[in-house]
Amino acid sequence: MSSPAGPNDRLLHVAPTELAPHWRSSRHARRLLTLGLFGVFIATVARRPEFAGVAAPALLLLAAGRVQRRPPRITVRVRPSSRRGFEGELMALDVGVEGQDDCTVRWRMHPGPEIGPVGATAADGQQARFTFTPERWGRRQIGTMDVVLRDRWRLAEGHATVILPMLDCYPAPAQQRTKVVLRRLPNRLGEHPARTSGEGIEFFGVREYVPGDRQRSINWPASTRRGRLQVNTFAAERSQDVVLLVDATSDVGVPGTSALDLALRGAAAAARAYADARDRVGVITYQWGGASWLVPGLGRQQVYRIIDSMLASPVLADTGGWARGASFRRLPRAALPPGALVVVFSPLLDQRFVEALRDMRERGFSMLVVDVLNAEPPARHRMSSQGGLPGGSGGMESPRGWPAGSSPRASTDRMARRIWRMEQEAIRFSLRELGVPVVHWDGVQSLDLPLAGYSRRPLAARR
Repeated sequence: MSSPAGPNDRLLHVAPTELAPHWRSSRHARRLLTLGLFGVFIATVARRPEFAGVAAPALLLLAAGRVQRRPPRITVRVRPSSRRGFEGELMALDVGVEGQDDCTVRWRMHPGPEIGPVGATAADGQQARFTFTPERWGRRQIGTMDVVLRDRWRLAEGHATVILPMLDCYPAPAQQRTKVVLRRLPNRLGEHPARTSGEGIEFFGVREYVPGDRQRSINWPASTRRGRLQVNTFAAERSQDVVLLVDATSDVGVPGTSALDLALRGAAAAARAYADARDRVGVITYQWGGASWLVPGLGRQQVYRIIDSMLASPVLADTGGWARGASFRRLPRAALPPGALVVVFSPLLDQRFVEALRDMRERGFSMLVVDVLNAEPPARHRMSSQGGLPGGSGGMESPRGWPAGSSPRASTDRMARRIWRMEQEAIRFSLRELGVPVVHWDGVQSLDLPLAGYSRRPLAARR
């Protein structure tokens, strides 16, 4: 997926930055000073004037360097290839110094968190280019850039640091080509074949010819068999409203493949797939009883608005606030249109969120839940099988008759994990009993695989 283009990304006019470098003697100058002083010292102690001749060029060069003009301020221009990008996308950063032709410039890039450099992080020249890739979604600081200026004779160095701009990193969308379509579609032009005849391209049936029908739609084999003119009919093409519901309350798992990572990537893939089918797509981001939303809209730009809306929610943006003070049970009609298909991405760990899903189902919404939970509660530290309990004798059996390699704590852990798995299965079973399909997605395979059973036939609105 290409980088999202915005009004600030077309020209990327970046104002130059004025810096005041800190000048100091270079290592080359210090070596020359050491050589000069050592030559003078030997000439004085040994009374050998020829050593003073060896030290004189170094001292004269240092004296000439002291009177050389050093710019008190420099102008640095930093221009990233884009202010927005996706996870794993290769991006570039161009840097340059203006009006310093008599100095040599050394650049060194220090990437910020979750920013991976690609290639060298140091370069020489008035202008340089660095490449990097954002490793995880979010608003990221590209990092800092150290600028080192050296005069013509490399006797002085000017050091300055530039803070690089921020980057909006979008979650990399998963792969999804198929769509889940409702059985009943609103009377709005789209690309999904409906269960009624109309102007489309998919064959619907054959009926008797009536005046006004197009001649090219006549089915001549059927007309020959029946003795009357028969015409082909085609299925009407309609569109639907799709609302993506993202559960941002539980971020469990390894960073990069956690439940929240998979939910955002899956929602981005679903938004792109339904937007390409000319469906109206919106998003609701749920967080601890509140919600932020974006009303359904059309077009590829709606995909980027959806991703921006998800990343701008208080939990994901680390603002610590509530999203418009809205209750999840009191969403406006525009955010959750009647008859819309609700695609949920959640690990189903928050009981309040599960109750909200049941309430939405009882209100008549058609729903499909994509389970993105790929982690289990971590086990506590197990006791060593070599020595039984800490401080034990290391025999074949642990104290209190427990077998070697086991303990009351280990058994409690196993029992707790079994109970936790049973509770999770009970939640998913209760949703299926209400007619809400629940599929599991591991984040590695395409979303088409878990959704295959529901994309081949229309999804019924009610059981």
